Amino acid sequence: MDAQENTPVVMVFSGNDPTGGAGIQADIETLASMGCHAAPVVTAITVQDTQDVKGFASIDTSMLVQQARAVLEDMNVACFKIGMLGSLEVVEAIHSVLMDYSDIPVVLDPVLISGGGTNLADDELIDGMANLLFPLTTIITPNSIEAKMLAPEADTLDACAQVLQELGCEFVLITGTHENSAEVVNRFYAEQKLLETFNWERLAESFHGSGCTLASSIAGMLANNVEPLTAVNEAQEYTWNTLKYGRRLGMGQYIPNRLFWALNDDDE
Repeated sequence: MDAQENTPVVMVFSGNDPTGGAGIQADIETLASMGCHAAPVVTAITVQDTQDVKGFASIDTSMLVQQARAVLEDMNVACFKIGMLGSLEVVEAIHSVLMDYSDIPVVLDPVLISGGGTNLADDELIDGMANLLFPLTTIITPNSIEAKMLAPEADTLDACAQVLQELGCEFVLITGTHENSAEVVNRFYAEQKLLETFNWERLAESFHGSGCTLASSIAGMLANNVEPLTAVNEAQEYTWNTLKYGRRLGMGQYIPNRLFWALNDDDE
């Protein structure tokens, strides 16, 4: 019973993806794999398939805050993970919650554009994230495209990371899946310097939900009291394996297999 009672709880603010490839379901599967319990707070309802997002609607912010506070008053949340936001009003609502729980680490996956190219965040939302959420963020996990959108004045990824830290993010992990390189090179920053680079084999396929998986696995590691550099390293290894065992369940991108560890030899 003690082990069950000590299961870390991670509150995730994310959109619902009906394909199950990204969003809330990706968070739940990933956190279960980390030995955590996910407390999902829905930020948006999306219409999408494995090829692209067709449309979305943000959740009423009063309902969003009620979702979060009901859980926070009942359960001991060890980490927050933030994914798709959808509107400035949602940013403001989440900020109002986080301000009351400033001792809980925050992992922010800045979902700005879909895998199919649909814009999911306007300038107003991005400014709101920078002003309200970045100062509360422990680790932010943009891909290189998102990093350049968040720091448009920066001319290199190193400069992007510096801007994000100046805006308040304690740690920055910029992923290189969208860069033209033989391997995927991920770069981890803190204290205005590059701490470490990670090189991963570039897989041939394109994936739907890889960013959600990475951010949630980092959140799960932090919830288990793993220090940030180790958390980022182990979360990348887990995420890479979910992609290696990914499946093409629709007509578009592959979906990560976040329960790959449950496969037996005959399933591989």
